[in-house]
Amino acid sequence: MSTRRSPAASTSRLVRILRGVSAVLASFLAFLVVAVVLGAYFPAIPKAGVIGPVLGGQYPFHIALIALAAAVLAGLAWRAGLVRWGRTVTVITTLCTLGALAIGGIQFRAAQNAGVDISLGQAFTELGYPAAKPDVTRTYASPEGKPLRVDAYLPEKTPGRQVPAVVLAHAGGFHTFDKSDLRGTGRWLADHGVAVFAVDYRLAGPDRPTWNKAPQDLVSALSWVRKNADEYGIDSSRISLGGMSAGGTLAMNTAYRLHNGTIKATDGTTPKPPAAVVGFYPGTDVAQMWKDDVAGTREAAEMFTGGTPQQYPDRYREVSPTSDVRPGLPRTLLVVGDRDRSARPETVTDFGDALKKKGVDTEVKELPFAEHAFDDAYGSLTSQTSRQILLDFLTKDTH
Repeated sequence: MSTRRSPAASTSRLVRILRGVSAVLASFLAFLVVAVVLGAYFPAIPKAGVIGPVLGGQYPFHIALIALAAAVLAGLAWRAGLVRWGRTVTVITTLCTLGALAIGGIQFRAAQNAGVDISLGQAFTELGYPAAKPDVTRTYASPEGKPLRVDAYLPEKTPGRQVPAVVLAHAGGFHTFDKSDLRGTGRWLADHGVAVFAVDYRLAGPDRPTWNKAPQDLVSALSWVRKNADEYGIDSSRISLGGMSAGGTLAMNTAYRLHNGTIKATDGTTPKPPAAVVGFYPGTDVAQMWKDDVAGTREAAEMFTGGTPQQYPDRYREVSPTSDVRPGLPRTLLVVGDRDRSARPETVTDFGDALKKKGVDTEVKELPFAEHAFDDAYGSLTSQTSRQILLDFLTKDTH
């Protein structure tokens, strides 16, 4: 003889299942958002202090939504009978929601202060590099028989109008990545009236140091842009040199050495120094990069120079922007995140102060809740802010 399960028993079993599923999902999401939010506010926390500034700083609104979802799930489990657990997780995830929204609010205010035409749609949808394409790709030099290419992002031409330009070197610790990483910034600047030339340069590798080659490549790139200024409608008096991370180190080093006369073109005429120089989260002292040994900086420094500071002190001095601080250097923009572990903000601001003491026109911008490579998330508020800062700097009338 069989017995039929009552509707009440079936309902009770379903409630228990839903309660269990809600509890598991809420626990997982709560663990994630707690780690991210705590790490964003307190970068010294092991592990959480690594992922927190990256995820919390680039995607605060997404983190807030995830935390809110966790709070809702915990609330459902609470109502379904897991009272103590549900109440605790609901409170914690609600606080995480508010904490993530506070990060977004602080970044929103910084964007407003920088004059950004803020797009919240981009902040939610543009999570990585956009699919932008250059207008032109050319070979600007062929050292050692290997072509080096430049991607040009160009504003619409207007008869009789010349535009400012910037030669940009990509990030990658001197040994990885390429010019395509700059496509989002390049397209956006071009759409706002600045010609961008994103360049490849010779990358270092094991037993292949490029400390004396990569700067020469930027000299060649600058020379190529100057020679082709008329073709691309560029104001030759407003050509700048810049870069991100290691590219910023190379750009500053090359620009300052051109001004100081300590680097010459190996092929053709040495170009005039750039009108201005830009360093986004740059290494200012390669020996300090080696000493700090954060997120691969020691390996990058050794590959770039071919050894340690003890082995090659002259090489380390030659490639470090700190070695070339003099009066009269080109106007300089430094941008860094206040959570950057690789290019520590105090190191960048100290370098900016050293330039200012020599009378160099220098701007230092520190972005809130931003880690290294904060502009990787194209739509993030910090990325939008940094692009506007860069545009304003490059288009500033200094005549």
